[in-house]
Order: sequence, then C-alpha cells, then structure tokens
Amino acid sequence: QMLNELLTLARGGRAVGDTEPVDIPTVVAQAWSSVDTPEATLTTEALESLPQVSADPTRLKEAFENLFRNALDHVGEDVAITVEAAADGNGVAVVDDGPGIPPEQRDEVFEHGYTGGNGTGLGLSIVETIIEGHGWAIWIDDNDGGARFIIEFDDE
Repeated sequence: QMLNELLTLARGGRAVGDTEPVDIPTVVAQAWSSVDTPEATLTTEALESLPQVSADPTRLKEAFENLFRNALDHVGEDVAITVEAAADGNGVAVVDDGPGIPPEQRDEVFEHGYTGGNGTGLGLSIVETIIEGHGWAIWIDDNDGGARFIIEFDDE
C-alpha cells in the first residue's frame, strides 16, 4: 500500500490525466473490488441517479480506493461503508461507521504525513490531490458517528 501511495506522489503535478465520461457507480464498484475487504461491507445509495462526470477514471478509482482503505485502517476490517449520492446530484458522500474525525482534525487529515494512527499519512492527501485535480472539492462533514467525506463535482 505504501509503495502504491509513494508511486502516486512521484507522479508530481500529474494529479489527473485524460478525462472521459465516467459512471460513478462503476468506479465505486471497481474501487471496492480492488481493495482487500473480506469482512467490510459496502452499501450504495442512489448512485445510479447521478449523471456521468468528466474524470480520469483511473485516478478517480484510486481516490475511492484510498477512502475505503482509510476506513479499513482507522475503523477496522469489519467497517461498514456507504457511498451515497448527494441530493442535488452534484456529488457523493463516503461514510463509515467508525468513531468519526474530531472537527479540530478535519483539515489536518488531508496533509501529507498526517495519520491518526494506523495509516501511512499519504492516502487522504492523495485523495485531496486527485479530487482537486479534477476541479472538484472534498471536505469532511458532521456526522452522527463515523467519518463523512463529501466530494462535490463541478462539471459545468
């Protein structure tokens, strides 16, 4: 995992390559299947209602993989993850059933090298780089239990 994350960082400024129309449900399913999740569960809600977005499919898949791995690292192998469409159809939330991220740490978790425990400190900074490389936004929202990462698409 660390080798993959270091290779990603080695790409330098190339956060996003060529973009194409991408189905979010497909990318989420591909990302889930490429992460070792024997005891974890994934639920999706209303992703089929989302329009396609213009994205680098490989890099977007990597962002979801890192979000899933982050939940596994910090919550445990039996984590329950939900990926749900935003009500306005312009984004998704990735939610886990762990203890959540305290408000005072929400900006820090995206910094290179920051880890709240078991991670490498690279995964979430890579996620932010990929999301922002698409011209989108990512942040951590309030949630009653568990972390809630919001990705807002800005495909105009």
